[in-house]
Amino acid sequence: MGRIAVIGAGMGAMAAAARLAVAGHRVAVYERGETYGGAVRRFERDGFGFDTGPGLLTLPAVWRDLFIKTGKQPLEECVELVQVDPSSRHVFADGTAVALPNASRAGVVAALDEALGAGAGGRWGDFLVRAREAWDRTRRPLLEEPLWPNWAVLADREPYPAVPHKRLLRTRRAATLAEVGAWELRDPRLTALLENYALAYGLDPRVTPASAAVLPYMEHAFGSWYVRGGVRELARAVYERCVARRVEFHFGAEVTGVLEKDGRAAGVELADGTVAEADHVVAGVHPVRLQGLTERRLDDEGDVRPDTAARPGRFTVLLALRGPRETGALHHTVVHAPDRTAELESLRSGTDEPVRPTVTVLRPDDPALRPDEEHESVVLSAAVPAEGDWHRSERGERFADLLLAAAEVAIPGLRERLLWREVRSPGLGEDETGAAFGGVSAPSLAAGEGRFLHPANTTRFPGLYRVGGWSHPGGGLPHAGMSGALVAGLIVEGPEFRGSQ
Repeated sequence: MGRIAVIGAGMGAMAAAARLAVAGHRVAVYERGETYGGAVRRFERDGFGFDTGPGLLTLPAVWRDLFIKTGKQPLEECVELVQVDPSSRHVFADGTAVALPNASRAGVVAALDEALGAGAGGRWGDFLVRAREAWDRTRRPLLEEPLWPNWAVLADREPYPAVPHKRLLRTRRAATLAEVGAWELRDPRLTALLENYALAYGLDPRVTPASAAVLPYMEHAFGSWYVRGGVRELARAVYERCVARRVEFHFGAEVTGVLEKDGRAAGVELADGTVAEADHVVAGVHPVRLQGLTERRLDDEGDVRPDTAARPGRFTVLLALRGPRETGALHHTVVHAPDRTAELESLRSGTDEPVRPTVTVLRPDDPALRPDEEHESVVLSAAVPAEGDWHRSERGERFADLLLAAAEVAIPGLRERLLWREVRSPGLGEDETGAAFGGVSAPSLAAGEGRFLHPANTTRFPGLYRVGGWSHPGGGLPHAGMSGALVAGLIVEGPEFRGSQ
């Protein structure tokens, strides 16, 4: 078996490392920072703890599979998974609100009918049926298999089904998520509910393909989960599984180049001048940084090109509150923007004066994240243009005030309870994860002329592989975990590997 050098200790990189180590390879991980987990991080202060990356988990089966394949202890013996029920509460611009049961189509339909009026639930339920069809068509090529050599078929075909239109006596096919909302849901609140799944990744629903319907389907079909102690605990468990499989970790070890020998990747060079030889190199870094590590062209003309433009980032405000969490408080609330058009324009082009965005409020009922029962930790987040001076600037503070104002809808007496707040801008994400401007990577999506796909896990440079959220199958914890499985399969079984069966 061979030697594997892994660049970065993000979730996808560690997933690949653990699988490769079990297959008998000698695996060494080189992380320029001082900890593991990539974007899955924790901030601690005065006894309060906060997830600063993902706060919830969907499709936990991906990580269950990793633990089954790499050791005797299953995932549930390493972390405690808790279903979040209701999965979310949505407060719309007109003041109406609805709490959606976890993983229950019938329950969601009934809740929407009661909150938004008869027929609303039925329209959403019909949408979920069509979303499942899109999921069935794209699940394997976009989540479980290496990117097809003829990937263009994914770019040209819209997997979201056409819908019969009674008045026109014909069918019509939505090209974008916004068209799905306008044509099929026909209620601005349902449209806001749908589009939030794109906005969570900084995607503009007006140009995001209709195939993004798989994002709400995943949550409704497989549930929304919380990791007790915070999602950072999942990163800890994966790291410990790697260590148990004798993966070597080198922190504070910045890779400055990928070595070449006999026309293939042969190891890495570190900032201190040392060299680590390897038979394969697995890179869990942003495409811009990866290209800077080698003089080789990594893709052929016509391949999916790395998105070198700055992706929208995530602006986060951490709140330390005095007083206990009130009875009946929900874990996950989304407070929708009062002006959706203004929000989308601001996200696309930026404005000097921030507009109030759609705000996600996470209030985990978790003793591990608060000093005692008389305090509470809360995380607010919203998508923002990644460029610009957000950190410790007047603009950033004004935007934080907008998030706080929105959160007051979800947290009674918020301002009176506030002890302190910590503002985290996209720029901090760049420092921690290496993503350009702290951008957030979205899952790969079919259609849209291929603009929503990610580069393949293999490269034109033999022996060099891509892993993690900036490669196929894209961003999000499930997708990162699958990228690790795909890279491990490609190295162990070779180019004929076609994914899990």
